[in-house]
Amino acid sequence: MTADEAAGASAPEGLGPVLAWLLERSHGASAVELADLIGQAARRLGITRTRLYLTDIQQRRLAPLPQSDLTVEEQDGLDVDGSLAGLAYRTQHVQQSRGEDTVWFPMVDGVERIGVMQTTGSRLDASLLEGGRALASLATLLVVSKSSHHELLIQGERGRPMSLQAELLWGFLPPRTIGTDRATSAAVTEPAYDIGGDAFDHSFIDGVLHLTLLDAMGHDLASGGASAVGLAACRSTRRSGGTLREIASTIDRTLAKWIPERLMTAVIAELDTLHGDFTWINCGHPPPLLIRDGHVLPGALERAARLPLGYGFHTPHPPAEHHIRLQPGDRVLIYSDGITEARSPDGDLFGEQRLADTVIRSTATGDNAPEALRRLIQNLIIHQDHRLRDDATILLAEWHPTP
Repeated sequence: MTADEAAGASAPEGLGPVLAWLLERSHGASAVELADLIGQAARRLGITRTRLYLTDIQQRRLAPLPQSDLTVEEQDGLDVDGSLAGLAYRTQHVQQSRGEDTVWFPMVDGVERIGVMQTTGSRLDASLLEGGRALASLATLLVVSKSSHHELLIQGERGRPMSLQAELLWGFLPPRTIGTDRATSAAVTEPAYDIGGDAFDHSFIDGVLHLTLLDAMGHDLASGGASAVGLAACRSTRRSGGTLREIASTIDRTLAKWIPERLMTAVIAELDTLHGDFTWINCGHPPPLLIRDGHVLPGALERAARLPLGYGFHTPHPPAEHHIRLQPGDRVLIYSDGITEARSPDGDLFGEQRLADTVIRSTATGDNAPEALRRLIQNLIIHQDHRLRDDATILLAEWHPTP
């Protein structure tokens, strides 16, 4: 019996020392060793066994991290829809098996859903539930910290190989969900393994939520390259203190110089999370939708169309900014035309109304923003009989200031 196993067989230890021990051991641990290391920490707390499951890139399956005592059945993973583990993932609430000693803890990085941690034990009392929550939180941080440079974690997100343009774009995309106590932004994009020209960006800057959705012409490597360049130009300008108009001009000028004849539509926006002021620029893109009190406000964010980026027109003539004051609870939905123009096999358009209705119904049932978008993109894929003909990207921002 190793020293770690002997520690697990003795009386439970305090939460603080165990988490400190895990954090110290994690620095040199590889992704292959991570699940076993967390299992050792759990036994020190009095939890018999743990399993870590991470969601795939399309948020359909929960795949287990390798572990020395993982069974063949467990290696198959679990469905996000139709399992207690999936319920914990979807709702971000702890789920406990009825009459059993199994508990599923959500693994959440900020507000970004990563997966779930399963624990089993003979006496899951309040102290062990507290320990399980803390252990799941630390496990999430460890997974995220290693996911950029441990291929095992990246491969675990994928069910099949990815195209070159998709690999390029996913390398540039931020986390799907970000948020504070004042605002949340969530995004999804499909086809995940073959995304061509769609891209999104969101980040917080001194109380301001920045939002960008780009849709480059075409569906090839050049399209992915154009969107990657667009994101880089956006971030470089933004991080240098540039305005929305300057961001649009920089993207326009960069495309015209380095990727000529490759046009791009875009919505570039900012939300003042303290006062609710929403400012945006629309360059040839479908107008965003404003959802308030369970209804879409018709035409609330619709303004005169501006030319797409890439012509070079916006370099000397930056597009105009538009402004509106949001109300607490308002949601802004930004989407690419691959959503509304998606057709079923019999030619039925998905359409703007169905887009809005799907989000509204989902949120009315209590779904949070990332879950509402996950369900929306699944409905879209089913509508097109699992054969997307264009990129489909949605970004949903919600203003929920703390009283």
